[in-house]
Amino acid sequence: MDRILVIGANGSVGRHVVAGLAERGCGVRALVRDGASAALPPGVEVVRGDLAAPESLVAALSGGVASVYLMWPAIPVQPRVVELIAEHAEHVVYLSTDVADLADDEQPVVHHQEVERLIRKSGLRWTFVRAIDFAGNTLHWADQVRQGVVRWPYGAARRSLIHERDIADVAVAALTEKGHDGAKYVITGPESIAQADLARIIGEETGTEVRWEELEPETARAQLTEAWGNPAFVDARLRAWESFTREPERVTDTVREVLGRPARSFRSWARDHAEDFR
Repeated sequence: MDRILVIGANGSVGRHVVAGLAERGCGVRALVRDGASAALPPGVEVVRGDLAAPESLVAALSGGVASVYLMWPAIPVQPRVVELIAEHAEHVVYLSTDVADLADDEQPVVHHQEVERLIRKSGLRWTFVRAIDFAGNTLHWADQVRQGVVRWPYGAARRSLIHERDIADVAVAALTEKGHDGAKYVITGPESIAQADLARIIGEETGTEVRWEELEPETARAQLTEAWGNPAFVDARLRAWESFTREPERVTDTVREVLGRPARSFRSWARDHAEDFR
């Protein structure tokens, strides 16, 4: 029986990919760094491996793996991983982000571009799921929500954040249905919402009154650089948020086109994660 290997099976998206594939009766093999931490559905085969050590994936890819779901965390890209996938499987669905295609002579701005380029040149059949920023990234506000005040820059920035379950559902469709080869699906939430309103919605769904306190960009730059440790990434985020105060983050209808239903709302995401903010 052909299996589908899910790399990053314990992640916020990967665990829903595993569940969705299992619900469809697929043979699922879940790659995790720590097998003891895997809380996955019954019948799912759990194997250990680490993208930082490509040869550790050989066992996971052997024995009838036809397709692979791949996500790449914030670690250096290992071209050998894509080579190994191409040696053992036929098809890969890669969780990317909203990026431009990278030419052979261009340097990547983000690692997603480098991974996409490797996949395009690998000979694999592929689908790129280019997800706009995750709704789950607002979990950074959890401690502030508990205190009733979210201090963050650019409250007027309008975001089109997407529910991780919609990302997973699109990936599952691409892994199990025909017609997705070569697709580059930019997926978003169903509407763009100001960041201050995102905080308000979280408060409403958790039963906590939450107000927004505008944080000066320079103050935010210092705080986020200390927290994230990547000044270039912080600058890029601040520039993007500022631009969304003038032109909202784009909204696509791709989730509906792929799944035949609209994307889940941010309010539904906040309701699903209310306990995470309490």
